[in-house]
This record gives sequence, C-alpha cells and structure tokens, in this order.
Amino acid sequence: MHISLSSMIAYSFCHFLIIIVLLGLAIFIQLGTSRSKVEVLPGFEGPLPFKLETGYVGLGESHNDMQVFYYFIKSENDPEKDPLMLWLSGGPGCSSISGLLFQFGPLAFDTDLEEYDETGSLPNLILRPQSWTKVCSIIFVDLPFGTGFSYAKNLTAQRSDWKLVHHTHQFLRKWLSDHPEFISNEFYMGADSYSGIPGPAIVLEISNGNEIGLQPPINLQGYLLGNPITTRKEKNHKIPFAHGMGLISDELYASLQRNCRGEYVDIDSRNELCSRDINYFEECLSKLNVEHILKPCYKDDLPKAREAQWRRSLIQEPQLVPCKHYEDSLSNQWLNYENVRKSLNIREGTIGKWERCYKTDFENQISNSFEFHVNLSAKGYRSLIFSGDHDALVPFISTQAWIRALNYSIVEDWRPWLQQGQVAGYTRTYSNRMSFATVKGSGHIATQYNPEECFTMFTRWIANVPL
Repeated sequence: MHISLSSMIAYSFCHFLIIIVLLGLAIFIQLGTSRSKVEVLPGFEGPLPFKLETGYVGLGESHNDMQVFYYFIKSENDPEKDPLMLWLSGGPGCSSISGLLFQFGPLAFDTDLEEYDETGSLPNLILRPQSWTKVCSIIFVDLPFGTGFSYAKNLTAQRSDWKLVHHTHQFLRKWLSDHPEFISNEFYMGADSYSGIPGPAIVLEISNGNEIGLQPPINLQGYLLGNPITTRKEKNHKIPFAHGMGLISDELYASLQRNCRGEYVDIDSRNELCSRDINYFEECLSKLNVEHILKPCYKDDLPKAREAQWRRSLIQEPQLVPCKHYEDSLSNQWLNYENVRKSLNIREGTIGKWERCYKTDFENQISNSFEFHVNLSAKGYRSLIFSGDHDALVPFISTQAWIRALNYSIVEDWRPWLQQGQVAGYTRTYSNRMSFATVKGSGHIATQYNPEECFTMFTRWIANVPL
C-alpha cells in the first residue's frame, strides 16, 4: 500500500504529539504523588532498622502548584493492624521533623557526645528506644505550605488556619488513596502547641467528610493533643500559674488580680495600673525559659553536651537572653546537607535553605478551638489531652479550665499514673471519652523532655487501656 509523504509526516507528527502528551501525563502523575523508600541516612551507621518512606502529595486543581512533603514510618510491630496517626507540629509553620527527630520518632540526634562539633560537620543520628512507631504507623507531614520541604507557587495565599485545615484533610485522603492497605486501620490525629487550634478542626472536617461519603473512607477513632493552644487566652492562666510556681510575689499577684480583674489578654489601654503590673510580671519572667521553667535559658543554641559543659564550668556563666533551641541548629545543619536531601529524595530547586520553623505571613482565622472539641465530644471520638506541668507558655491549668468548661461528668477522678512504679503525672477521665494527663516535671513539648513517660502514656492510651 502506497503511503504519501504528507501522510507519513502527519502520522509522525501525531505520534510525536502522543509521546509528548504521555510524557506530560507521566510528569503530572509524578508531581501529583510520588514516594520513595529510604534505607540509609547520612549520619546514621548502617541501614535503617525500620521502614521509612518520604514523598510528595499534590493538592489543588493543578498538582504542580502545591506539593505537600511527608515522612512516613510503618509500625515496627504489626503495620497491617496497628493504628495509623498523622502528626502535625505547632508553630504555626514548624516542620514535622520536630516530632520525628526530637520527640517520639525512631531517630534522634546524638547530643550526649563529650564534645559537640560546632564547625558545621554532619550531626550523628542514633535510635530512640521510646519511639511511638513501636506500636503505631505515623505520617509526619510538613504543613502549612512553606513549612519544611512542602512548597507552593503562592505561599501567602495558602497560609492560614482554614487553609491548613483543608489542606491536611485533602492530603490525608489522597495519601490513603495511594496507600489503600491502610484504609481499614484505625486512624488518629495528633498535634501539639499551636496546632491545638487547627487540629480539632481537622478532625471534625475528616468526620464530616466521612458522613457525606468522601472517598476513601477514613477510619477515624480520635485525636491527641500535647500542651495545645486552645482559647488564645492562655495568658489569663499564665499569671496564676506563675504565682503558684513561686515566680512572682504574693503582692504582685494580688495587685494584678485587683487592677486587671482576671483579664490579662484584652487589656483596656486606659487601665494604667493593670498595664504597669503586666509589665512588671513580664520583667519577672523575661530571663526564664517559659517553655520549661526548670530548664536553663541560653544565648546560643546548645545541645545537651554543651549545656553540661556550661554547668561544669566555674569560670564563665552563659548570658541569659531570650531562649534559643539547640534543635534548630542541629536540624538546620543536617537537612541543609546535599547528601541528606538526596537520601530523602527532595526535589532539587524546590527549597533553598531549610529552616525548622517558617514564621511569616500566616493568617490566624480561628479564634479558638473550644467549639470543635464540643462537636467532637458529641460524636463520641476518643481524645487524649496531655500537658507538661512546668510549661508557662500554655499552662496545664489553662487546659484544665477549658476541659472543665465542656461540663462532662468525671468517670475516673484525679489520680497519679505510674511509669516503672514512679509517679509520671496525674490523670482524669471524662464521660465524653476524653482523658487529661499531666507529665510530671515536663515542659511545653512533653514528648521531647520526657520521652519515656510519654511513650508509656501513649502506648497505654492507643491500646485503649487506663493510664
């Protein structure tokens, strides 16, 4: 059969177009969702003894516009049956690597070296024996956009409380679509600090999505929150907490009560006496580590080993200024190594300098999260709210206050809970299936300061047994 030259050219052109379309579709799919197994990491000796996956999930009409980065670690026990949890760090805008490396993931930076190398060398990683992945599969997600390795074309337009709620919900359903083997697993939402504001709203949106038949279904069972900001008026309890801990005098506390009448957040600018007392109060706490009042507050980012060196030194005392965190310098150092990014399969050119917390242009739209707790309690979901009892930033008494305002009857009254025969904190259980627990001697990020106690607390609660 004779084929004309023009027909051959037309056929070749069509064939070329098909190839281009298929290549474009392949790139689109790749950018929409991608995942990779990570078997080794720089700084850790040998292959990882657990299953780590990293990846991106694209959101929005054009998946190229918004890409959510995540770290996923399978349960080291029975991933087919063990619960699945999504963890959202606070900030807003702190990478979930905070939970993975500093709180309850299977890896931690080795900060117990005799001398810590501050020259910029690669930090070492060690195993954390109290990892929650011993009993639970965990997705550590970098949201809101601009956080960690997640990126978007228009960051400012995507950074608000409600955007964070919607994006987390969309991410989870897309992630489960790509991981259908986990659809039947019990699902829990976990968050801490600022994420006490969007966290309960995310849980409620997931629940409402299930009710209207969004796919895939999510086997939602409950949520847990650590030292959560809830009312945005935590300062009203920060002052009585400071008095109870002996941080301010009886006379100043009495004057604050008298002049401010219990309202320390929305202060009338004309109330000069209250403003004077507030300024004095702030001065009293200005050199204190408000996230953990028992811990020192240093000028520089110092790991534990350097803290110990300072303590041993009788020659020079560290200058006390607004506190910095050694985890910032360690994680920034590690995640800005090119080989680390290659191991984590980070897309080249998407993120410049990595920083643990992204702190700009976030819009606060949710005034408080109390009503979300009310709705979730009515739906019967389990919840665990826990607080380090030496946190002056979000004091445990502020958390107790809003829980008490839910007005649910007490099923099991205030009692100590134990870890290895010792009091690890105190707990109370309510009829709405909510448990409140303090972690004795701990601070704002209780999972970081007291990993053993928090591991015991979590493994009991996730197994639905009393603390």
